[in-house]
Amino acid sequence: MTVPDFDPSGQPGYLYEMMAEHLAARIESGELLPNTPLPAERRLAAEYGVSLGTARHATHILRQRGLVFTIRAKGTFIADEGRRQSFSGNS
Repeated sequence: MTVPDFDPSGQPGYLYEMMAEHLAARIESGELLPNTPLPAERRLAAEYGVSLGTARHATHILRQRGLVFTIRAKGTFIADEGRRQSFSGNS
C-alpha cells in the first residue's frame, strides 16, 4: 500500500491531526517499520513543513493511540503489533 503525499491544503481541521493521520497511514502501510525509530520531531517538522510544536502534537497523538512509544533518552519508536494490542486492551 502506498501512502499519498501529505497535502493538507483545502482541508478543514487541525494540521497536527492531519499530520498524525498521515504518519499513522505510513505506519499501517509498513513504510515505517515496527521497533524502528520515528524520525526526530525536528526532522518531521522539516519534512512536513510544519512548526516543531505541530510535530510534537502529532507525535503525542500517535503515542496516545499506541502507535509509537518513547524510551527516555533513547527516542520514539514504532510500536509492533503486540505492543499495539496490549495498549488497546488497556484502554
